[in-house]
Order: sequence, then structure tokens, then C-alpha cells
Amino acid sequence: MSTAMRREERVQRAAHPFVYPAMRAVARRGPVVRVPGIGVVVSDAALAREVLLDTEHFSKVGPGAPSDLWTPVLGPAVLLNMEGADHAALRRSLAGLFTPRAVRELARVEADAALGTLAARLLAGERVDLVREVEHLAGTVICRMTGLPPTDAGVREAFGAAREIVGLVRLHRRSLTPRQVSRAREVLGRLTRHAGEAYRAGDPATVPGRMAGLGLSEREALGAVGAFVLTGTETIQSFTPRLVALTHDAGWLEQLLQAEAGSALRTRVVEESLRTTVPSPAMLRSVRAEARVGGTPVAAGDRVVIATLSCCRAGGPFDPGAPVDPAIRHLWFGAGPHFCLCMPLALAQVDAVLDALAPVAAAGARLRVVRRRVARGVLIPAYRSLELVAEGAR
Repeated sequence: MSTAMRREERVQRAAHPFVYPAMRAVARRGPVVRVPGIGVVVSDAALAREVLLDTEHFSKVGPGAPSDLWTPVLGPAVLLNMEGADHAALRRSLAGLFTPRAVRELARVEADAALGTLAARLLAGERVDLVREVEHLAGTVICRMTGLPPTDAGVREAFGAAREIVGLVRLHRRSLTPRQVSRAREVLGRLTRHAGEAYRAGDPATVPGRMAGLGLSEREALGAVGAFVLTGTETIQSFTPRLVALTHDAGWLEQLLQAEAGSALRTRVVEESLRTTVPSPAMLRSVRAEARVGGTPVAAGDRVVIATLSCCRAGGPFDPGAPVDPAIRHLWFGAGPHFCLCMPLALAQVDAVLDALAPVAAAGARLRVVRRRVARGVLIPAYRSLELVAEGAR
């Protein structure tokens, strides 16, 4: 195993010291394995895609599905826990907020505020913790989502609140306890209070205000804001430092920073890093009607656990030069009607961070990771800190 993969392995094991090796062990037993107390675990990308596309037999609503976790916190009408015509209608209403052009502008504005001095500080000899920088970017985006003023205090409050709620979830837990639900509602209520004010004001500079302009009800808008905050925050905070660490360790970082946004090289390296790190290590579905998954019978009420991590890792070690397996492509963002609506925003934020670091490479310097610490006991594997320096600037 390469140094890059060994270090990424440490990130995974620190987050889930028992669940991660268990998932890998289950994958070695076969593509579909029934695990008592957990469900039917799918570790094959092609079969996982079949499940995600088959909404007649498999649903995000039902026993063991994401609805068990999020409906008590967010209510019944958010994309995370909807199916059918209502889900499709809400998704169509929100689609205009996440066009590539719209999210590029959002990410650029927020990145200028959060990361505008990053390259200059590195070139001046400062040691920078990339995790903290990305957390600031994520918090700034949350402020835009919720209508909070993007002051330093507001950014810290927004990011901390979102992290606290996500931190209640564990891969082995089917639902939150009543006490956890109460706490999550309390924390989310603080965020969505500002979102409600922004919605009623109709301010197009805020996401809730734009939702009002699109004709969404206040309930739909606040539920969507809550879902976006909870699902997007931890992912971008986790992935971007891991992207930099992985490409640094594998010798690809310099090329990545020299490549422009939208170029084939940057796109391929980022996608391969997503496949290797798998920011969404598992997806859940509830069986609606009797069916088979790769020959294994499942009945209504069964829980299907798509081990996205195992599905994607089957493509081999990190290698941007390797051909792309169509079954794995973008699987970390889902498939079918529930394919991640926020994917363009996530990728735009990744581009924003890379663009902020690109002047370091343009100045002839090399970024070097000088210290790293993994995060322990978190839902999405991540670095707790990733300290960078720039060496050899002209």
C-alpha cells in the first residue's frame, strides 16, 4: 500500500475504528451480505446503482431509511426524506439555485471573503492550517444559506451548530434518541430563525429569500435550508483537506494547483480523490416490496446499507491516470432521483479552495504538509488539522 493510501486509511480508521474494518471485512465476504442487526450490506457498485435507481422497491422513507434519522428533526417535507411526485416537484423548484453558474458565483463571493489572503500568507512564510480555513469557508456558506450575517462570530456559530447536529449521527444508529432529537431541534431552530426572517424579507442576496422568490412555502424553504446545511457542511470540510493531503502524498498536488477550474486534469484528479476518500461512506434504503439484490432476497421492511466506501474502493488505489469504471462514477453523490442536488455547489467550493491556493504554484513555490492530525469519532472521516507551508517561492 502506498504512503498516500496508508495515510488515508488512518483517517478512515480514526473516524470509525470498529465500523470501518467491519465494512471492509463484510465486503470481502461478498457483494451482498445480510448482517444481523445492521441489514443487507451491498458492496458492489453496479448492484448499489441498481438499488438507488429502483425507487419502486427501495426508498429513503421507511424502517431503517434516512427518514428515521431526519424526519423528527427537519419535518416530513425535505429532500432527504421524500419520494415520488412531491420529491420531484420540490427538487424542480430548488434546481435553479444550484445551476453551475449560480453556485460558481456563490462560491466565489464566499471564498473571496474567507480565503482571500490565503496564498499571500503562505508565500509570506506563514504556516496555515487548511482545516481551519475550509471551516471558515463552510461557515460563511452556511451564513448565506441561513441569512446569518457573515461576521466571524456568526461564521463560528453557524459552523459549530451544524457540526453539533451532524455529530449526533453514527453509521450503526438507526434513529436519534428523544433527547438527541430535542437537542438537534433546538440547535437547528437557532439557525433557521434567521432563515425565516430572510425568507419573509424576500432578500435575493440570501438563499431563503431566493426560495421565497421561487414560490416555495416557508416550511419548504426552512426544511431545505436545514437539509443543505446538515448534508453539505461536513462533506466539504472533510473532503477538501483530504484532497490536498492525498494529492500531496501521491505527488499530484503541484499539477492539480497548476490546472485551471474546469480543465480535464483538475476534474479527473478531484473525481479520483472523491472516489478514494468517499465522503459519503454509506447510504441507506428501506425495502418497499419484495425484491432481490444480486440474488439475495429482501422483504418489505428490510434495511439495505449501501457501503459506498467499499463500492468505490474496489476501483483500486488512487490513480488519476486509470480508466473510470462507469458503475463507480459519481456514486459518492448517489444515483437516480436522489442524486445530490448540491453536487455543483460542493464542487464549486472545492474549485474555490484550489483557486485560492493556485497562486502559490504560480509563484514557483511548492506546498508541503508539515503536520497533520486525524479527527476521531466523527461521522465523516476528516483531518482535525492539516498544516501547510510554501517552500521555494521565486
